[in-house]
Amino acid sequence: MQQSLFSDDAADRNDAASPLDTSALNEAQHAAVTHGEGPVLVIAGAGSGKTRTLVYRMAYLIEQGVAPESILLLTFTRRAAQEMLWRASRLTDQACRRIVGGTFHATSNMLLRRHGHHLGLGSGFTIIDRGDAEGIINLLKSSLGLAGKGKRFPSKRIIMNLLSGQVNKNRSLEDLVLDQHAHLAEFIDDFRTIRKHYTEFKLEHGLLDYDDLLVNWHRLLTESGPARDEICSRFAHILVDEYQDTNLIQAEIVRLMAHGHNNVMVVGDDAQSIYSFRGADFHNIMRFPRQFPGARIVKLEENYRSTQPILGLTNAIIASATEKFTKTLFTRAEGGTRPMVVPARNEAAEARFVAEKIEELRAQGTSIAEMAVLFRSGFHSFKLELELNSRTIAFEKRGGLKLTESAHIKDVLSFLRILTNPWDNLSWNRILLQLDKVGQKTAQKVLAVISESDDPVAALAAYKAPPGWRNGLASLNEALARMRQPDLTPAGQFDAVMAYYEPIFKKIYYDDYPKRRKDLDQVRTLIGGYGDLQSFIDDTALDPPEAEAAVTLAGDDEEGRLVLSTIHSAKGLEWDV
Repeated sequence: MQQSLFSDDAADRNDAASPLDTSALNEAQHAAVTHGEGPVLVIAGAGSGKTRTLVYRMAYLIEQGVAPESILLLTFTRRAAQEMLWRASRLTDQACRRIVGGTFHATSNMLLRRHGHHLGLGSGFTIIDRGDAEGIINLLKSSLGLAGKGKRFPSKRIIMNLLSGQVNKNRSLEDLVLDQHAHLAEFIDDFRTIRKHYTEFKLEHGLLDYDDLLVNWHRLLTESGPARDEICSRFAHILVDEYQDTNLIQAEIVRLMAHGHNNVMVVGDDAQSIYSFRGADFHNIMRFPRQFPGARIVKLEENYRSTQPILGLTNAIIASATEKFTKTLFTRAEGGTRPMVVPARNEAAEARFVAEKIEELRAQGTSIAEMAVLFRSGFHSFKLELELNSRTIAFEKRGGLKLTESAHIKDVLSFLRILTNPWDNLSWNRILLQLDKVGQKTAQKVLAVISESDDPVAALAAYKAPPGWRNGLASLNEALARMRQPDLTPAGQFDAVMAYYEPIFKKIYYDDYPKRRKDLDQVRTLIGGYGDLQSFIDDTALDPPEAEAAVTLAGDDEEGRLVLSTIHSAKGLEWDV
């Protein structure tokens, strides 16, 4: 993550900027925005203008003389940070462009590349995503002889969930197993062995997973006095969005980052915590007043998005919660229909009802592009997709695979990753397995040789391969030499990768090559906006772009498409219906 999501230039400071106009804020928003020193908790009900409040808060702080570089904005998506900083820059002078904003993981990446030496961590590490981490687990299961324990031995996904749960839920491995997978208790010692070797593998090959980013940020603040003092003195104000979605270690990081000043504003809603499955703990927002004694609490209760009948139902549901900050959502808007609960005999009947309702609303004048159908998990929409298809209703589905989760994208990223971290054996393994007559055992044999070298690329060029795959290795080495030319831009390096990979790509994915090629074109467009390769690799790992929405499966999409989306992917978005 860069220090700012905007470029620095001479126009960043405009001393002739107009005073901040706060007349668009309601009373509660104004109170939060103009809060002075010290901690403040903003309880922001759904649709109550929390983003506006954070945006105005940043602009207000700068108008009060706070250096923009000393403001840290923590969000859960890169897009949210970009939008807030852009909106803040339009409110006041362009100094808002120099605010440091990004996700927890991206901010940790920035700090670790700058201060990681305090922990013995080099700046050339590679960030691995969940798929990469599970791939390492699979390799370890095989090398440790655990894969042969039969079908009862847990999958890589379950093992990774347990290892990650330790960090995000601050629980012991044994406790998690007994609580969530008691039938796997006999494998606890095996899990410990995998954990030990997984940690060692990452250390040896310069890899950090998402959890490592948080753990090492926490270590910077607790194990290194010089690093803590430098980091905490740099940031005089900490702003956190969606605080109800933080996990325990993230909440602890926020507390530690406030060392010496306690100027923390967290914005969230205890009633909107929907990420407990990945370790989010809404108790963080409930505990905030105790962790920051004297914290001011501001409640945003006026809703600008919904109608009163919807809010009435919402208030009734929230009132039944045993732990909550009491609030009553209201709107000044009039009208609106009451929400309906429609029981259905089965999924097919439910799908027919939804499709008929969509056709009814469209006939009444509502554009199909202004409608959405939400569901908990992607597979829940299967029956509806069939029904829409039979009625030629155009739709797109959101909330599926991220672009970087696709095998062909991982293939290309593996080449780019070794250009920045040549000790990334996970990427090397993927590259070597693309060669004809090279299997897992052969790949591991090669890796054992080149990973001991000061220059693995040069070591691979000198490797004496048997005749069966000698020519393939020679072609790979020639391609690597072209990719490493010092005058290449990131886009040029991508093109060099594709010059080598394209024939392999066509051979492996011949059945759906055109569709997958569009994904690679999307990556080419993305990388064209970067000046250095490391930033591109970091961003795609930390905030992977979504693959283009599913193609229209039926119907004429001239009026747009109906949106099918998971609830998680729809958070913060709006539709008429």
